[in-house]
Formats: sequence, structure tokens, C-alpha cells
Amino acid sequence: MPITLVNPEGLPKVDLYRQVSVATGSKTVFLAGQVARDADGNKIGEGDLAAQVEQCYLNVATALAEVGATFDDVAKLTVYYVADQTPDMMPRFLEGVARAAEKLGVTPAAPLTGIGVAALAEPDLLVEVEAIAVLD
Repeated sequence: MPITLVNPEGLPKVDLYRQVSVATGSKTVFLAGQVARDADGNKIGEGDLAAQVEQCYLNVATALAEVGATFDDVAKLTVYYVADQTPDMMPRFLEGVARAAEKLGVTPAAPLTGIGVAALAEPDLLVEVEAIAVLD
């Protein structure tokens, strides 16, 4: 396995992700940001953050599978979300991740950075997720 995930002593333990990933593989895969659209480009979960997060993670899994990777190979996730979301958005975000994880049979735990933005590419998008994976 080319990725080792670590929560170092002295840093907060976050349930959603690990603080550090160590990549030892030789092939790096950079995924474009994935949004809440299905394979046909249809909108998924308009106005529903959990549904959009779920679809983003499912799309990340699809992109990873195309190159022979899984969430186990993800070294870093970046989540862009519309900045006008309020602090109570986290439970809906976590719900979306949990639903995707259950469907995929995975526990996505790579280091994660959440970035609030003024807008995404289309006005109905609430979230976008990109990933960096490392393969042997």
C-alpha cells in the first residue's frame, strides 16, 4: 500500500481524516474537482449539501477506479464549498461522506482541507471535491 495515514501525537485527533499521509508509491494521480453531476451531466441534490457531497465522493471513486486506484490510494482531499454556508453545515457534510462511504464500502480518511469560496463554476453547486492519489 503506497499511502500510510497518521495522526501524530500532539495534534488534534479528527474523526473525519488523518493529519498526515506518507506516500511511497511512484505514480501520482491528480483528479480534477468533482461536482454533483452524474455520468450524464444531470444535477444531483440541488440545494441539498449531503446529496451533493455524496455525489462528489462517488465521482471521485469513479475517477480513481478508471486509473486503477481507490480511496486507499488517496494522499490528500481538498473540499471547496460555497462560503455562505453556516457552521451547521458540518453535520450535512458528514452525512454525505458517510452515505458515499457506505455505498463504496470505504472509509475515506486522507488528510482533508476545506476551503470556503465565494462561488463555484455553476450557481447551484454547493461543494466540489478534488483528490491526489499515489499508486505503486
